[in-house]
Amino acid sequence: MQETIEIGYQAFVSDGGEEFGAVRAVSPNGRPELVIYVENAGDFVVPLEAVEAVHAQKVIVNCRKLAPPLREAIGHAHDAEEPDA
Repeated sequence: MQETIEIGYQAFVSDGGEEFGAVRAVSPNGRPELVIYVENAGDFVVPLEAVEAVHAQKVIVNCRKLAPPLREAIGHAHDAEEPDA
């Protein structure tokens, strides 16, 4: 990772893709993880080893390294949005 992760950075599964949430905590209690708020689902813990890149206030994660409930939440992060809004 080139850039330090900070609270408020947007979270993505691919660079150039749609964001699914935002960082709420970095290394809480010294643990090697992030807490990311996923839209329409709440807070999830993401291990730092799942972070592939950090740049331009974006955190890119590797979906294969995430727990199944978090992958499911990411897949539904934008379900509540109105079409054509």
